[in-house]
Amino acid sequence: MELIPSFCVDHTRIVPGIFTSRVDTLGDQIVTTYDIRVTKPNTEPCVEVAAMHSLEHIIATYMRNHPNWKDQLIYWGPMGCLTGFYLILKGDRRPKEIYDLILSAFKSVDNYTEVPGVSPVNCGNYLLHNLEMAKWYAARFVKYLQENAQNPMIFEYPRSERLITDDGREFFDS
Repeated sequence: MELIPSFCVDHTRIVPGIFTSRVDTLGDQIVTTYDIRVTKPNTEPCVEVAAMHSLEHIIATYMRNHPNWKDQLIYWGPMGCLTGFYLILKGDRRPKEIYDLILSAFKSVDNYTEVPGVSPVNCGNYLLHNLEMAKWYAARFVKYLQENAQNPMIFEYPRSERLITDDGREFFDS
C-alpha cells in the first residue's frame, strides 16, 4: 500500500515552516496543499487543542476575507497531530511565494478581541476555544518566521527515503 505524501516527510528533521505537501491536478485545475508547521514534531509540545481551534477560526476568517487570496483558498484546517495546519490553494506556488500571506495571517491574530464563529449555531464545539493562547502561539510563530526568513530549512521538506530490500520489503530510513 502506498504511503501518503505527509508520511514520507522525515518528522525527526522537520522544523516549523511553510512547505509544499503535495500538488494535485483536479480536472483542469492545479491545487497545492501546504504544510504550515507551527511546532517541531516530537520535540516541542503540540499546539494546545483550544488554541488550535481558535487559530483555525481566526485564520480561516482572515484568509476567506483577504482581497488577494479569498478566491484562491480551498481549505485551512489543523493537522491531526496538532503541530500545524494544512492550507490548500488553487495554483502551484512555491512556499516562499505564500510567506507574506502566512506571516500576515498569523500577525492578524493579535488584532482579534473575540474568536469569529463561536456560538452553538456556528461551531460544532463552541466552548473549545482559547484566544489568549492562540495569540501566544501566533506571536511565537510570527517571530520564528521573521527570524528565519532567509533559512531554506523553513521552506524545504526533509524527505525520508523509502528503501526496498531485495525481497521486496519496504522500510524507511532518514
